[in-house]
Amino acid sequence: MPQAAVLKQGQYRHLLRVTKATSRNPERDILVLTLGIHTGMRVSEIAQIEVGDLLFPSGAIRSEVSLRASITKGLRQRCIYPTNHDLIAAIDGYLALRVSRRWRMSDDPKRYRGLRPDSALVLTFKGYRYSMNTKRRINQAGQQVDYAACDALQAHVTKLYQDAGIKGGTSHSGRRTMASRLLANGVELSTVQLMLGHAELDHVDPYLEVSPAQLRQAFAEVL
Repeated sequence: MPQAAVLKQGQYRHLLRVTKATSRNPERDILVLTLGIHTGMRVSEIAQIEVGDLLFPSGAIRSEVSLRASITKGLRQRCIYPTNHDLIAAIDGYLALRVSRRWRMSDDPKRYRGLRPDSALVLTFKGYRYSMNTKRRINQAGQQVDYAACDALQAHVTKLYQDAGIKGGTSHSGRRTMASRLLANGVELSTVQLMLGHAELDHVDPYLEVSPAQLRQAFAEVL
């Protein structure tokens, strides 16, 4: 199967500009895109993460967010770090929109920005939690494993890439982009493995893209 495109800097900026200009719900869609690109979250995880996972009760954004094992594909808890300025702006913008539309509000305006902490962070256009689908796969041990997927949001994210004219762009492009950028910046493969939430190093390979220049440099610096 062809691998999802890895974004260059110009493509990333173009994707956000086109989404902002053409999306029916640009605040939400930019948040979904930046969560994928800057944290490596899967679409299914983005659909299930809750307000209380991301925010302190004070309303401040956590610098380290624990993804509950129950929402990850491999059922392994891992941490993400929403510290990128584009991502922080996207979080603030979308939560402000939610408050203005009174989507899933609590009775306490001083906690979690007035939002219900148990509500999904990302909601549908009408303000509801996304529906999840149960799917099955065969793991490395040959065992059948059930996992949750969000087909509706996955298809929507792929369409955002297509609408921006990014060849090969899919809902997996965010994870591949993050992994490849980390590798290009000298982050060890084992660290990338942890950040993606994979049990084995070889599971990381499909997410990576190494340029010829990187390969030439690696050969030049063997010793």
